[in-house]
Amino acid sequence: MFRSRSKDEQAATSKVIADQPQQPRDPQAPKGRPTPKRSVAQSQRRSLASTPTNRKDAARRQREARRADLARQREALAGGDERYLPARDKGPVRRFARDFVDSRFHVAEFFLPLAVVILVLSMIQAGAMQTYVLLLWMLVILLIVVNSIVLAIQLKRQLRKRFPDENLRGAVPYALMRTLQMRRLRLPKPQVKRGERP
Repeated sequence: MFRSRSKDEQAATSKVIADQPQQPRDPQAPKGRPTPKRSVAQSQRRSLASTPTNRKDAARRQREARRADLARQREALAGGDERYLPARDKGPVRRFARDFVDSRFHVAEFFLPLAVVILVLSMIQAGAMQTYVLLLWMLVILLIVVNSIVLAIQLKRQLRKRFPDENLRGAVPYALMRTLQMRRLRLPKPQVKRGERP
């Protein structure tokens, strides 16, 4: 039980140990992975420390992040900062379409005020007034349609000339929707004055 091993047994065990490759490893490190650098470890600790512990905190943080993103988008829409604009307004094609619309007058931008005037006039029950109001209404709609067709043709031509390799899909409807808004209510805010070339 307590006897010493023979010389043959000791030689065999030393031979087995000598055949195994020597790999230095930090005794505190997990198996198969080196110790992370200090900066990596600190960033991991920070992310773990900032992780919310319950659903209520997580929801509050999401709301705050959403509010911050929306505030950044509102500032970008007011100032025209391309980095924070919504996806539908980003890109040089959309910027050119906005500038093209903002650089000229359109009948469609006066649609809401004209609609209010026509509505008020339609309430007057004088003899031929109803007929005149109906004719005025038809004239406004016809002018908007003609103006929109002319704008679409001109914008398509300019876009093909300026951006031959870009994807132009959706740029013309985007510009037509912009014409329906009054100039001072447009977002992103107009960056060119009327009469300027985009």
